[in-house]
Amino acid sequence: MVGKIEVVKQHTLTGHRDCVYTLAGGGEAHRFFSGAGDGMVAAWDLNDPENGQLIAKLPNSVYALAYHHASGLLVAGHNYDGIHLLDWENKKETGSLQLTKAAIFDLQQSGDFVYVGTGDGTILKVHVASLTIVARHQASDKSARTISLNPANGDVAVGYSDDSIRIYDPALQLKHEWQAHGKSVFTVRYTSDGHFLLSGARDARLKMWDVQAGYAQVAEVVAHMYAINHLDFSPDNKHFVTCSMDKSLKVWNMEELKLLKVIDRSRHAGHGTSVNKVLWTHHHNLLLSASDDRTISVWNIIF
Repeated sequence: MVGKIEVVKQHTLTGHRDCVYTLAGGGEAHRFFSGAGDGMVAAWDLNDPENGQLIAKLPNSVYALAYHHASGLLVAGHNYDGIHLLDWENKKETGSLQLTKAAIFDLQQSGDFVYVGTGDGTILKVHVASLTIVARHQASDKSARTISLNPANGDVAVGYSDDSIRIYDPALQLKHEWQAHGKSVFTVRYTSDGHFLLSGARDARLKMWDVQAGYAQVAEVVAHMYAINHLDFSPDNKHFVTCSMDKSLKVWNMEELKLLKVIDRSRHAGHGTSVNKVLWTHHHNLLLSASDDRTISVWNIIF
């Protein structure tokens, strides 16, 4: 079955001058945004992928971006400063909110709000239009690295550098917590039906948790050689992709957690350094990957 998947590298997108840390979809399937260690935030169009547009230049690294559907604004997490609201079409900032002197590792939007995970272990819920903090919770002094929102009930899963996953209700009241991995949890993602939570960590292990069984562990795979930085689901939710500090991308069957394809430098002209973020778009199912090598790759995965 592994051999039946074809991988075609369609584009290598350049322009960032430092590690590319984050990717975010942008309302329309063909649009996405990137943020990097150079403080640059760029907008891209998959119909014309070679011509990215610089929409903001911030003084510090950008680890997290979220497109806020209700307002059409892009929310940028600016390390040591807070969040910035960007009118990306007119390339101007419309507001900012000082949240923390720590790094901002993740942003996830929901309705009128955005959830923020920070390097000092705080999780915040911010009302975007008024730029006000409506809830916050600090369960650890270790970084809140990754956030996922349960599409079934709105619960907020957060992975931490204290090796734990914590589950909050939408008002950030703590519901569950457990030590999930042997090292920092770098990525958590709910399945589209909200029945399962996938997690990946610095320990290179991929785990699946059954939400309806109180987050009991139902699967574990040693998925990479080094840290799993991120994962994302295919548009039809039948597959997902992981990316790693080991420089590779791996495509998996969702139902069986079966490895289907390894995308790396030797086989597919993949990245030469850590792959930090993946985004599996609805635009012809194109897969995007962002790396420390300062590039974004565009992949066509043909099943």
